Amino acid sequence: MSTTLDRAPRTPAPRSPNPVTASLTRIGAVVLKEFRHLRRDPRIVAMVLLMPVVQLLLFAYAVSFDVRHVPTVVLDQDRTPASRTYVASYTGGDLFDVTREVSALPEIDTAFENGRARVAVVVPAGFSDALARGEKAPVTVLVDGSETNTGRIASTYANALNAQYAQRLVVSWADRQGMDAGANGALEPRLRVWYNPDLRSTVFLVPGLMVVVMLIVTVQQTAVSLVRERDLGTAEQMRVSPLTDPELMLGKLLPWTLLAFVDAVAITLIGVFVFDVPLRGSIPLLAVTTGIFTFAALALGLLVSALAPSLEVANQVALLIAFLPGFLLSGFAFPLDSIPRLLQWISYAFPGRYMVEIARGVFLKGAGLAELWPPLAQMSVYAVVLVTLAVLAQRRRAS
Repeated sequence: MSTTLDRAPRTPAPRSPNPVTASLTRIGAVVLKEFRHLRRDPRIVAMVLLMPVVQLLLFAYAVSFDVRHVPTVVLDQDRTPASRTYVASYTGGDLFDVTREVSALPEIDTAFENGRARVAVVVPAGFSDALARGEKAPVTVLVDGSETNTGRIASTYANALNAQYAQRLVVSWADRQGMDAGANGALEPRLRVWYNPDLRSTVFLVPGLMVVVMLIVTVQQTAVSLVRERDLGTAEQMRVSPLTDPELMLGKLLPWTLLAFVDAVAITLIGVFVFDVPLRGSIPLLAVTTGIFTFAALALGLLVSALAPSLEVANQVALLIAFLPGFLLSGFAFPLDSIPRLLQWISYAFPGRYMVEIARGVFLKGAGLAELWPPLAQMSVYAVVLVTLAVLAQRRRAS
């Protein structure tokens, strides 16, 4: 005989939540918390979204390796048609700007000292007579070497210009002698420059600037994230919650990754439409590599945040490891092959090294995954290692 208790419905045992779903829920809660924090302080969002664009414009217009219109003075002590023809060869291009003629050597020193001239051309007396006798006519080109790049290019261009002028003199002399200067054959060089035919430094710099600017902004913003949690006391609350350290790191990284990706899109559009930088490669490949680079840079900032004892230290260390390595150890301004071997090895500790190579390959050369997989693989491993180190550092501090 059944009782009332036997006929009562049984309450099903509660199901244990899916571990993956629970983990995603906790990560989503951290992401939502970060976005709420950003909404309460819109100045941070404005700085993150606008500062990279402003920095790109400033650097792109201010940093240039192009050498044009070098102020030049002339000391013509011969004052003959031949010397004037020689001096006129310096005005044919846009490298030298002959601003004035001087009458004595001390005036050249004065022009160099006050910055009114970078190059001086001295044509000695007897120049025309030496040419008429078929002798070598010495000329002097003085270059101000206080600006290395300008001095090197001006010296190279002056040597080439003088060699070309000397060749014309040989051809003219052969014609006067009734000889065919080209009878024995001649070299006819045909120079072509690939990827950047006009040799504009902006085309070379902008892809690297995109990397450097994003590196500085992302590292500096995330470097204070965990430190701020400790200062506000919320770190203790999260520590006693089911939230794990890897979930905390991912929750911290994802919002900033999204904002940094918006920056990358804006910077790319500015580079293509404002500075005429060609984008010859795959846009999806650029998007994927930018996402991985952003993740790696943010992980570097989180590692700093996990180790730094205060906001001041976090800011200073973030600026130190983002700004200087971004400019000097990424290949942005100087080829990495030209720096000491020790610094080349140190450059592997910073994500900018990998992304500058990838960005220039995609933008300028149209390179694909087949050519860029080595730096992409290295950068992916770097991102995983940095996130792991940040988790371990945070766990050690919490213990």
